[in-house]
Amino acid sequence: MKRRSIRHQSKKGAPKWMVTYSDMITLILVFFILLFSMSQIDQTKFDQVTESFQNRMILDFLPSAVPLDHPTKSTGENSEDGKIDEIEPIYLANEEVEKSTDELDELMMNVSQYLEENNLKDVITANRNERGVVLVLQEKILFESGEAEILEDAGPFLNHIGTLLSELDNQVNVEGHTDSRPISNYRYPSNWELSGARASSVVRYFIEAESLHMSRFSTVGYADTIPLEPNSNEANMSKNRRVEIIILDND
Repeated sequence: MKRRSIRHQSKKGAPKWMVTYSDMITLILVFFILLFSMSQIDQTKFDQVTESFQNRMILDFLPSAVPLDHPTKSTGENSEDGKIDEIEPIYLANEEVEKSTDELDELMMNVSQYLEENNLKDVITANRNERGVVLVLQEKILFESGEAEILEDAGPFLNHIGTLLSELDNQVNVEGHTDSRPISNYRYPSNWELSGARASSVVRYFIEAESLHMSRFSTVGYADTIPLEPNSNEANMSKNRRVEIIILDND
């Protein structure tokens, strides 16, 4: 009897690993669709982003192939030539800085003129730097040696500065400095206490005599740590005993 031959059927279709891989991709896709369906869009933030892209502050500087049907306007109406008036907020920060700079320059000129008219340039100096307007008052116009009570002779100048400050909103730092000679008494155990007390006296004068708000001021006492000149002779020590009033630049 002739033996029947066995035919081997060839396998058709995709490999088994591809089926598993396809199932995994499908599950991942379903997972992300579920995540997206459960998420919520913040309509307010979405509107803000949309408006920002329609704003002339961004798009007017770049050519666009698609014209805007309803461009957003911040201020004003269309001008005669069809262009929207310039938007103010983009320039607001620069205008504030320029205004502050102009006010400080004017204050600097006013103080310099006052010092010249009243022959005070030998005891008070005024200069302008990156911090703002810096007024340097030597000890002898403000205090007795080793004391922190403001002298009566200092009143007119401090009143003048207080009047100028009332017209501004700038912050003011007041710094006290001493020479290197040690001090020790029941009121001021060291130059640290003395320099701090002198700075505080000047601020208290502005607050009480000129009715300036205390939130505008800060004080610090540096003792003899930041001398203008080496403490090698009396002339230099006299320059180092000082109070500095810094009207800060708003920038």
